[in-house]
Amino acid sequence: MARQALLALALCLALLSGPVQAKDRKYKQGQEVPIWANKVGPFANPTETYQYFNLPFCHPKEGKEYKPEGLGEVLEGDRLVSTPYKLKFKENKENAPLCTQHLDSEDLDQFRDAVAEDYYFQMLIDGLPIWGFIGKVERLPGKAGDKEGGSEKLSLFTHIHFDILYNKDRVVQVDISTDPSKTVDITSADKEAVDFTYSVAWKETDIPYARRMDKYAKYSFLPQHLEIHWFSIVNSCVTVLLLTGFLATILMRVLKNDFIKYSNMRDDEALEDAEETGWKLVHGDVFRFPPHLNLFCAVVGTGTQILVMALMIFGLSLLGTYYPYNGGAMLTSVVVFYALTAGIAGYVSAALYKIMGGTNWVRNVLTTTMLFCGPLLAMFSYLNSVAWAYGTTAALPFGTIVIIVVIWALVTFPLTVVGGIMGKNTKAEFNAPCRTTKYPREIPPLPWYRQTLPQMLMAGFLPFSAIYIELYYIFASVWGHKVYTIYSILFIVFLILCVVTAFITIALTYFQLAVEDHRWWWRSVMCGGSTALFIYAYCFYYWYARSDMNGLMQASFYFGYMLMVCYGFFLMLGSVGFRASLSFVRHIYKAIKCE
Repeated sequence: MARQALLALALCLALLSGPVQAKDRKYKQGQEVPIWANKVGPFANPTETYQYFNLPFCHPKEGKEYKPEGLGEVLEGDRLVSTPYKLKFKENKENAPLCTQHLDSEDLDQFRDAVAEDYYFQMLIDGLPIWGFIGKVERLPGKAGDKEGGSEKLSLFTHIHFDILYNKDRVVQVDISTDPSKTVDITSADKEAVDFTYSVAWKETDIPYARRMDKYAKYSFLPQHLEIHWFSIVNSCVTVLLLTGFLATILMRVLKNDFIKYSNMRDDEALEDAEETGWKLVHGDVFRFPPHLNLFCAVVGTGTQILVMALMIFGLSLLGTYYPYNGGAMLTSVVVFYALTAGIAGYVSAALYKIMGGTNWVRNVLTTTMLFCGPLLAMFSYLNSVAWAYGTTAALPFGTIVIIVVIWALVTFPLTVVGGIMGKNTKAEFNAPCRTTKYPREIPPLPWYRQTLPQMLMAGFLPFSAIYIELYYIFASVWGHKVYTIYSILFIVFLILCVVTAFITIALTYFQLAVEDHRWWWRSVMCGGSTALFIYAYCFYYWYARSDMNGLMQASFYFGYMLMVCYGFFLMLGSVGFRASLSFVRHIYKAIKCE
């Protein structure tokens, strides 16, 4: 078993340390430059992509060759296949014939549907991605008095032009364009013989090879976008300052008066004569451990794991590991880091469970293991089935599924167990500042706005307001065709999110204790993680108001995977809220005399 675990761990490290940059290739005059076709799909639905040769394009005479792909590329839906285009280094071509396709009615129907749905294609030349559209839709003018307007003309592009820039013996930039004058009308034809052609123009440039990916990242650095990003930072900082000021001026002043009052009480008689009110009254119940202890500890442990994983991803991104279109390196990192940090979840959960008096550590480890993986597996099974039904490249091949299962079985689960064993053997103790009474104190009737759901809505709104500006750019990158590369700003926003979540949870915990409600344990988790509810609500706004996505397949992937992302945010921010509240509660009750 240990040997298998070491092999699986080596597999994870190999996936993580794989090449994150395209191979630096040097070419000689006339040497063939590889060009791979990747996928096609409707422009409005970035997840709904199909293999290139699902459409009746020209096939290579020597037969199709599929390029081996890494885990991240497969997860992104890439399926690279050879093409009949012949690109020779520094050799220009004009109207080179590609092939003549004799399209029957079925082939034409496929092209008509693709053009009507605004299909695009993606290719890679020397590792550099390029995109183009398959055809165009033209609205013809209608007859006078025709209320419905004119008909549509569907045209198929038959000529592609490649502009390739090179610096000495290396390719540094590629562009693709279609000739609008070279099209075929496929609106109503039953059969058609189509001549596909292409041309290539090579131009020398002084752009260094090391900066050849800058073209894809420049969208993020446009002046108007940078101004919006910095406005987002300023908005978030103002939110933090206001919240910090509130805590400093309101909470600290009230607490200071309470501390002074209690510190002046010298003997037990004075303490007994004093009238206890508010949060001081529940000192005998505030450290009473929460119900459903096993689940509570699993939530905190899994949330801590996701937080550490996020920080590791940010660390690599700030070091410049990730750049646009680098073969799914970030997705690979997410899979590997989640596997490698499983021990953190097991340890934190089991240690907290043991400290709080839990004894069934095996059940705790199993709960921790399945708390996030279980819902994710159910969601993946549904979405992969939908993708298989549609025949899209979003459906993971059987081999990739086996690799992920092996990583979970030989790395994630064993590390969770090891962490759980270490946690259950911890010598740490809870050491509550106040003694817990034998019977819980009755909680007085509370107004509706003191209940869990209203408190969650209040707690989630402020952190969400600190990040909502940045959310648009993240969504446009993940669920669109924009590129997000300003990881430093994103990291600052992430830190602000965690700080605001901690502060607002502390404030609400104080208000809860002030009305003599000592059930703060689960409330701190729910309030801390409630920002995820606002993020998921934003998903609906983005779908209907900011995007053109449509269809069952795209909707399933969008709302399904965003539900899992928001669930992960709930666990992560819930653990942040609990840790902050626990530190605050310990501090205030440690500062007073209580028996």
